[in-house]
Amino acid sequence: MRTVIRYFFRFVRLILTPIMLISEKLTTPTAITRSADEQARVDLATSRLALYQFRACPFCIKVRKEIARLGLSIETRDARLNAQHRDALQTDGGRVKVPCLRIQHENGSEEWLYESDAIKSWLQQHFDTV
Repeated sequence: MRTVIRYFFRFVRLILTPIMLISEKLTTPTAITRSADEQARVDLATSRLALYQFRACPFCIKVRKEIARLGLSIETRDARLNAQHRDALQTDGGRVKVPCLRIQHENGSEEWLYESDAIKSWLQQHFDTV
């Protein structure tokens, strides 16, 4: 019975994944506009950030849409497809849970921020100029 349930959910995921990804592409907001100097400053600040995510995770999609709205260039790391990213998430972050934003502070320390709402709030506090 467990096998039947497992395959049922794999089938559902197989059907829903393309729909979710197409929906993300169609509903992603346009980026806010900044001056060239301000965008360069933002790009420098985002070079210390990495988003650990799964491609079709609805909470990850929510965070990626906010990243797009804010016009940020944050590296995305797929923890499902890349074993190194999954291991880093487990060993450094403490658990394999996505979305997770790795924040490397200027003093060299790292912060691992979980939960999509917490990540969105942090990004808005640091990068939202509207």
